[in-house]
Amino acid sequence: MLAKTESVALVGTSGHLVSVEVYVAGGGIPTFRIVGLPAASVREADQRIKSALEASDLHWPGSRIIANLAPGNLRKEGSHFDLALALGILAGAEKIEAERLEGWMIVGELALDGSVRPVRGVLAAAMAAKKHGRKGIICPGDNAPEAAIVEGLKVVPVDNLRRAITFLEGGWDPPAVLPAPEPPLVTEDMAEVKGHPEAKKAAEIACAGGHNLLMIGPPGSGKSMIARRLPGILPAMSMQESLDVTSVYSVAGLLGNKAGLTRRRPFRSPHQGVSLAGLIGGGSGLPRPGEVSLSHYGVLFLDEISLFRSDVLDSLRGPLEEGRVRIARSGAMVEYPCRFSLVAAMNPCPCGYFGDPVRECRCSAARLRYYNDKLSGPLIDRFDIQAMMARPTRAELMSREPSEPSSAIRSRVEAAREVQSERYGSPLISNSSCSKAELERHVRLTQEAGSLLGALIDALGLTGRGVDRIKRLARTVADLDGSSSVEEDHVGIASGHRYLEAEAVPA
Repeated sequence: MLAKTESVALVGTSGHLVSVEVYVAGGGIPTFRIVGLPAASVREADQRIKSALEASDLHWPGSRIIANLAPGNLRKEGSHFDLALALGILAGAEKIEAERLEGWMIVGELALDGSVRPVRGVLAAAMAAKKHGRKGIICPGDNAPEAAIVEGLKVVPVDNLRRAITFLEGGWDPPAVLPAPEPPLVTEDMAEVKGHPEAKKAAEIACAGGHNLLMIGPPGSGKSMIARRLPGILPAMSMQESLDVTSVYSVAGLLGNKAGLTRRRPFRSPHQGVSLAGLIGGGSGLPRPGEVSLSHYGVLFLDEISLFRSDVLDSLRGPLEEGRVRIARSGAMVEYPCRFSLVAAMNPCPCGYFGDPVRECRCSAARLRYYNDKLSGPLIDRFDIQAMMARPTRAELMSREPSEPSSAIRSRVEAAREVQSERYGSPLISNSSCSKAELERHVRLTQEAGSLLGALIDALGLTGRGVDRIKRLARTVADLDGSSSVEEDHVGIASGHRYLEAEAVPA
């Protein structure tokens, strides 16, 4: 007998419907074969299903069984097909009515004792079920709050195979499943940072316009401290941003059990030894999202950026420009979103004390050249803001006067983002990510501002990208200032944040 049900194949952050067709023959040599371009993790399902059926007091049909996962040209990977295959086999063997499987999306990994384990990508599966008008989704109980994020879709949480069968037979009506509440947001406050008013202002501008920020200073000057407080001054995510971020973490398997919609902006800080695949994405089988995608709509912080491999750093250039990363494999082409703000910190030299008024730099000229060559010119050019940070003074460190809290800075950042949302017609677009045409249409330079920009082109030898970056940064400064036009002061502030003085950086 032929039985049909449905599951999902994950391609990037999208779920593609997979028709699970199971044919249980009346005779022949007992065999079980899965076709339809299955990966090894799918082909191993027979052993898990056999043991789960026996543990659930059910019997494996002593017949020839063929399972087809359609469409056949789409690679299937993952253990989440187990539950759909098991129920299809039972329907094909006439242990349950095949008609009861119609209209249900089914995902879940079977343990040998018949329990149903959580899987990755349930949010993508639920969104695909809703998009194609299915009744609902049958999924592991631990993944149910994740699936419940999709409104208007019935979610059936099952903890074991027997529970799924009981539901399909009409013997159990599952309770309503609600999305998991977001835990209280606890962030470090910018008021804890002593001194550094210029660096704090640079961080505010970076968050207001979604710009990339490079901080250069001696050890202990507060670079990492400021970076880790950026989530506290970023605006709250919109619903669409939350869905996009949650989808990435769901596909990566990092959402956690019984988790719901992610409301916090990501902050990722990979180790200096991260591989190319770890940063950009990849791995065996279908590529997984890397740190750039896990930072989507958030912050990717590279501490001691000069210690990262040069090829790993240069691989950031494309994702920074396009806001997405494409990973090609023999089986598929996968695309992940990666619209993030790159924040980096580095010492001015290998020993960390170049230009320090108290401690003497011990680095030779050759070491300085090698150190600076670790960051390519094109990558440095993509840091809209480059801030020098000196060690805080004694007065700043001993001061008892409270610094400006993150809440005050965030209110100005949110106001600037609201202006940009109205300007570009979407809360997902900022000054750093808008198109070239939109930038030219909305950056209205006064005559004095245009003259200053022209002088900067001659004095600094700006490239087209350099001019573009200064315009974007000046537009953000103007937004924070509440100005509809870009004034001379705005261009001056933008150029001051964008280019370091020659004597501040080792030659």
